[in-house]
Amino acid sequence: MKIPKLSELIILPELQLQEKLAEMKKELLKVNAKIATKVIPDNPGSIKLMKKTVAKILTIMKSNKNKKSQ
Repeated sequence: MKIPKLSELIILPELQLQEKLAEMKKELLKVNAKIATKVIPDNPGSIKLMKKTVAKILTIMKSNKNKKSQ
């Protein structure tokens, strides 16, 4: 799975951000399940990037929500 860049995420509409968020959380859940069953993930460094990307998406969504309410 390709990790999107911040500049790519900022220009996405709200609906696509929600889809990306769901997709990233699903992928993170799969990786965490592999770790729980003592299987080494394909790319252990990607776990940190996925978590950061989820946080970035949530931040962008919250920022967009605040902009609309003002």
